[in-house]
Amino acid sequence: QVQLVESGGGLVQPGGSLRLSCAASTSIGVTDIMGWYRQAPGKQRELVAAVLSGSSTNYADSVKGRFTISRDNAKNTVSLQMDSLKPEDTGVYYCRAAAPHLWNRHEFGIWGQGAQVTVSS
Repeated sequence: QVQLVESGGGLVQPGGSLRLSCAASTSIGVTDIMGWYRQAPGKQRELVAAVLSGSSTNYADSVKGRFTISRDNAKNTVSLQMDSLKPEDTGVYYCRAAAPHLWNRHEFGIWGQGAQVTVSS
């Protein structure tokens, strides 16, 4: 079974940058959507960014212009470059891969274990 492993989380000051990476243990379908979600304490999980097979991307309004998602199908990885970080970006970030027709059903697809991102001075 495919597993997703996130790396790159940590503590950063407001205005700083972090890069999250997610590696799949085996090949991810090239048509699958890959994305990053986050869950802040006491809040619901939300989609931060997603990248489709043709490199089309979409972002939550709160991160547009600050975050950049990218994927490398040859390496089975997806990354999230986070710049100009704000305290409200704090949370656990999860990587996910799913077929397009299952993307909106969170009980399906593959989830990573999560990476903590803390933005604080």
